Amino acid sequence: MEGPTEGRIHARSEVDVSAALAHVARLREDTGVRVTLTHLVGAALGRALRAVPEARARVVLGRIRPLEDCTVSFAVDIEDGVDLGPVRVPDADRLSTVEIARRLQSAVDALRGGRDRHHRSSSALVRIAPRATMRPILSAASVLVGGLGVPAFGQPGRPFGTAFVSNVGTLGLDEAYLAPVPFARTAVYLAVGAVADRPVVVDGQVVVRPVSVLVATADHRILDGAHAGRLQRVVTDLLADPERLDRPAA
Repeated sequence: MEGPTEGRIHARSEVDVSAALAHVARLREDTGVRVTLTHLVGAALGRALRAVPEARARVVLGRIRPLEDCTVSFAVDIEDGVDLGPVRVPDADRLSTVEIARRLQSAVDALRGGRDRHHRSSSALVRIAPRATMRPILSAASVLVGGLGVPAFGQPGRPFGTAFVSNVGTLGLDEAYLAPVPFARTAVYLAVGAVADRPVVVDGQVVVRPVSVLVATADHRILDGAHAGRLQRVVTDLLADPERLDRPAA
């Protein structure tokens, strides 16, 4: 009997981001870099991947294959919401929030300027490949590109990284449950919802704070609820104390 080819679990958290937003404002003022909450979340997720090694894996040819790297990919808007693309940031567990913001901005500029060769190549392949060939191309890409990390078909190895972040709040969504991209074989997806004022309990008192809903989607063949909970706790703890993300990771 064949094993399951798909399975997912979700973990949802409402996160008080008052400290995170204040830190973002300070970083912008001090560095001149357009830091956002997304960059902060990506830096926190990189540390979470290092803290939870079980999350650094993917299923290839029916087996779980561990990964060492903590590459976080980000969904970026290339053309006013018409075209979205993933941008990889390797070693996100070791980079500060500002370093992630700079690397991401450089890659986004290349994408929007048509200078990213991977995006050009894959877009051209989609345009010219006969429709009947797309299924076998995607199947091959799933194993080679997503699973084994081999650059092919115009894509870099593991284009969606060890984990993937999408700020759905920029689309006007309070929260979202991301569906995994099949060929990417990425084990963890994290959706960042729009920031909104909500009542929270602080020291026994109900106060209004800016809150963002984070929803993680995880491959249940690799991770269970305990792993997802550990990932979420690391991320939320770092967002509550974001200065820790400015220091080099151990």
